[in-house]
Formats: sequence, structure tokens, C-alpha cells
Amino acid sequence: MNNGFFEALADLGTENSVDAEVMIEKVKSAMQKAAQRMYPECKESIRVDIDPEQKIFDVVLLQEVVDEEPLNNTQIYIDEARTIDPDAYVGGIVERKLDISKFGRASAQSAKQSIKGDLRDINRDRILDKFQSKENDIITAVVTQVEPGRGSATLMYDKTELYLLRQEQIPGEVLREGMSIKVYVTGIANRSKKPIIKLSRVHRDLVKRLFELEVPEIYDGTVEVKSISREAGSRSKIAVYSHDPNVDAIGACIGPKRSRISAIVKELGGEKIDIIPYSEDPAEFIANALSPAKVLHVAIVDEEERTCVAIVPTDQLSLAIGNKGQNAKLAAKLTGFKIDIKSDFEDIPKPVKKAAAPEMTEEVPDEEDEEIFVQDAPAQEPAGEEAPAQESASEEAAE
Repeated sequence: MNNGFFEALADLGTENSVDAEVMIEKVKSAMQKAAQRMYPECKESIRVDIDPEQKIFDVVLLQEVVDEEPLNNTQIYIDEARTIDPDAYVGGIVERKLDISKFGRASAQSAKQSIKGDLRDINRDRILDKFQSKENDIITAVVTQVEPGRGSATLMYDKTELYLLRQEQIPGEVLREGMSIKVYVTGIANRSKKPIIKLSRVHRDLVKRLFELEVPEIYDGTVEVKSISREAGSRSKIAVYSHDPNVDAIGACIGPKRSRISAIVKELGGEKIDIIPYSEDPAEFIANALSPAKVLHVAIVDEEERTCVAIVPTDQLSLAIGNKGQNAKLAAKLTGFKIDIKSDFEDIPKPVKKAAAPEMTEEVPDEEDEEIFVQDAPAQEPAGEEAPAQESASEEAAE
């Protein structure tokens, strides 16, 4: 066999990231099957020898030497046997090399398909082994190509080619060849055939994993990420809680000289991030989530339906709602509550539960009555006192 075969074998192994020894075994198996198609009665008498160092590639048929008419291809007449091996004797075994070129198109095609099938199985298993542990996690990949027009990007990770669809890229982000980016592995599709690694840079858990990488307190569990809401490319809100009273959750996420939050914002292409202190009190949590707006009062209308009303100063109404309702939407996703935002001049709906409903009149209260109502409301003072501090923390995180 000429050197071209071994060069092609080496190239095939390199292209598919398969070791040479594995490739040789797959070729041996394929050629064994092809030879058995030609000599079905000799399945146990066929051997394939491949030695890339000595450039040996032989398919050998082992035949028993007989002194009468051979019954089938498992036997060979003594006179013919001695043309192959002068020392042949009756009852002995002669190794006859088969001419692969005479196997025929069907056998050659069968061998080719067998090798391709083996390579597919190897690649499938290799990809699954590599990415199953990366599912729901982030990886760092290099952009190798950006498709003009459609915008889909080809990435390379650990010698494996991956694809990042346009809709999974951060809006407004421009990817260039050679860039190193972090992507979130959302899952693996088509596992039984050719696995497809699904990647995203818009998934909200990408933000969570970035914080785990940059903030040791989150990684070790001292600070817990309670919830995240995100509009990729624009703004994210992340609620954090410290299990250690000596550790400030927001300060830990921001980092010394804002180093931690800055690294995350840079990776996300300048996306603004509000870091919100989590609270077990829904009213307080909702008030915090509407940062940077100041919230005067939050009334839980229906706990089962998870609806509430947030009262803000009139001059804070547009800030609480946000551009195109973004701030309100993110706060709702973060807390799991449907939030109705009203100014302090509007009536507050009565809660569904009668025991929790304050006595309201149809008359518009004057300033003195309103102050009394605010002071008597159980959730009024905490929300009113903590809102300014939260605004400062959120504004710092968003810069």
C-alpha cells in the first residue's frame, strides 16, 4: 500500500480529533467487514494488518492446505499453496494476500460507510463527554468567523467548532474574528445523532455565572443570588442576600474600586446592572427592586395572585416605570409580583384580605390625613427609610 493511504488516514484522524491507533482499529474493522462480504464462508479466516511505521496494509485470507479439490475458499490446493509459500504442506495454513481493488464497489462503499459511521460515533461521544459537564455553565470561546448578513458566529472551544446564532447574541454587540467571549451553554440537542451545543449570551443565567466567577463570596455560598431579571444589552437586576451578617452582599458584588462589577459589565458590552438587596418581606423586596426610584409604600393586594401596588412620589413615577416600562418589567420579573405603580396623588386599592385592608374613604385626603395614613401603615416606614440608600447602591452598580 502506498504512502498516500497513511497520509489520508493521518489527515482523517486529525480532522476528527481521533488518535491514530483508534483510526487504525476502525479501518481494520471496516476492511474486515468488506472482506467478509466477498468471502462470507471465511469470516473466521480473514485478518487485516495495518502498520503505519512500516507502511504495511494487507488483508490476508488464511487457507488450509489440502491435496484434493478445495471445498471452498477456506481451503487451497497444495500445488497452488506452494506458489505462495514454497514450504507449504498438506494440513498447514497458508496466508494469501487479497487484492483490495477486486473487492468491488459495494464492498468498498460498505467499508467507507462503516468508517464514517464509526467516526460519527466517536465524535458524538467525544462531544457529549466534553460538554455534558458544561451544560448550564459558561465557557470561554474564540470567534473564528462571523457570517455576513445573518450574523451567526462560528466559535472554537477546545478544538471543537460551535455556533452562536444571531438571536442568542447581545443586541447591538459586534463580534469580530479573534475575539474571546464567554457564552452560556443552555443545553445539548440531538444527543443520539450529531449533538448540537446550544449557546447563548442573552440568557439571564449568564449574568449569574459571571458573578460566580468574579465574586468569591457568591462562589463559596456566603452571598446567594436569589433571582435575576434581564433585558440583554440594556439592563439587568440581580437580587443578592448575605448569609453572613459581617459580609455586605452589595459591596462584595461591586468589589474593591468597583473591579468586580466593572469586569462583568465589560464582558456584557456595557450592559447596566442593578444590584438589589433581597428581603423576605415582599413589600420591602419590591420597593428595593424598583430602584433607582424612591418608593413610599408597597401594598400587597393579593398574595396568592402575587399582585401589589407601589406608591412613588409624582416626580419619581417615570423613573419607577422606566423607559418603555423597562424598570417596572425587570422589577416584576425579579420579584415574581405584578406591580401596579401609582403616584402618591392616586388612590391605593384595598387589599383582597379584609383583615389587612385599611379603612379608606372616597374623599381625597388632605396632606395631614395622608401623613397619618402613611405612618400607620405597617410597611410604610421601612420602605420609605431604605429607598434612598438602595437608590445609591443601584446607581453605583449601574454606572
